[in-house]
Amino acid sequence: MQSDVQLLGTQVNLLWVVLGAAMVVFMQAGFALVETGFTRAKHAAHVVSTNFAIFGLGFIGFFLIGFPLAFGGFSYSAFGMDNAVGEALLGSGNWIFLFKGGWAMSGDGITPAVLGFFLYMVAFMDTVATIPTGSMAERWKWSSFTIWGVFCGAIYYPLFAAWTWGGGWLAKTWDTMSLGAGYVDFAGSGVVHAVGGVAALAGAIVLGPRIGKFGADGKPRAIPGHHIPMAMLGTFILLFGWFGFNAASTFAATDVQFATVAANTAIAAAFGSIAAMVYITKRTGKPDPGMMVNGMLAGLVAITAPCAFVAPWAAAVIGILAAILAIEAVFFIERKMKLDDPVGAIAVHGVNGIFGVLAVGIFSNGSYGAGWNGSASKGVEGIIKGDWGQLGAQALGVAVILLVIFPIAYGFFTIQNKVTKGGIRSAEEDEINGLDVPEMGVKAYPEFT
Repeated sequence: MQSDVQLLGTQVNLLWVVLGAAMVVFMQAGFALVETGFTRAKHAAHVVSTNFAIFGLGFIGFFLIGFPLAFGGFSYSAFGMDNAVGEALLGSGNWIFLFKGGWAMSGDGITPAVLGFFLYMVAFMDTVATIPTGSMAERWKWSSFTIWGVFCGAIYYPLFAAWTWGGGWLAKTWDTMSLGAGYVDFAGSGVVHAVGGVAALAGAIVLGPRIGKFGADGKPRAIPGHHIPMAMLGTFILLFGWFGFNAASTFAATDVQFATVAANTAIAAAFGSIAAMVYITKRTGKPDPGMMVNGMLAGLVAITAPCAFVAPWAAAVIGILAAILAIEAVFFIERKMKLDDPVGAIAVHGVNGIFGVLAVGIFSNGSYGAGWNGSASKGVEGIIKGDWGQLGAQALGVAVILLVIFPIAYGFFTIQNKVTKGGIRSAEEDEINGLDVPEMGVKAYPEFT
């Protein structure tokens, strides 16, 4: 039995998680504004609708199937529950893979604590699902998009989530090799952003570039977005929601490390935005608003995994490096890889999601995280504390994302493209005239356009 004090702590912690979930859900509005602002007016209703619909599509897949696959073996000790919900379906112990039980949030084990955790995690899943809507914008057939939403919530996101946050092999297997560390990702640079980023990469490859993006000589052409103020407003909304994304990942308001997490989140965002402004001005002569936006978002993505384990100075360094990485990645993806990513999703989420994962193994100072990496006696330590094992564990996680998760996304889009009549890309005429009327039935700006 819990004492009155323990019960109050459990209740406060659950409230903390639910409030964090609400903030992360609100991030969907930020993504909608960023992506719509960065694309053209003739596609605006289509782009904003993908960001709206993905919430329900991914949610339903996660509710019916994805949550028990990913978190059927999760321990709810922060909410006064010591036992996991569900039973191992394939494997056990250090090699947990999938689970049975809890489908459609049903069964005796589904308590208010489990439902609160579900709400928080479904918001994270929707972030993964929405990232490809940016890289595939202005040419993704609506009917094909809807299938991705359900697939992401039911299968795609739950796989890597199970191997890491769900108590699975990736979080533990490195420790079983006696190297002292397991994969660590506090709030999802890898589990959320890199996983979504490689899906964005796969989708952009399969779809191909927008009509007119590359000239006959292969050089990229600028296709300006129609509403930069909208994109910047969306970025501020994302910044606000990110405090729920990162700080509430303590799962406990009684764990005051959430204040460190929140401060590090803001520090990385601020340094990322200004580093991008300075760097792009030096590179092109102008403080490109789009790059300033992506610099802030890159800093937020990169700090998400290490935010609880690093000092404020390291958060600033991570933000600066993330901004530079994002800008260079945008140019490389467009000019060298000849891929079309209208909003920079691959660079921001994919490249900096991977950087954030590795940053845990570089900048973690050991002040927090006992038990996160298989060691109950010390916090998470990176190479600045002389521990190279953690970086190895993080590199293993990156390898799994690139060599397993990316092929799954690429295979999904490739197969879908082959079996769908006309493929997953919108008709050429519709793309030229704008997807709003032919695919959505309405214009975003009927008088303006």
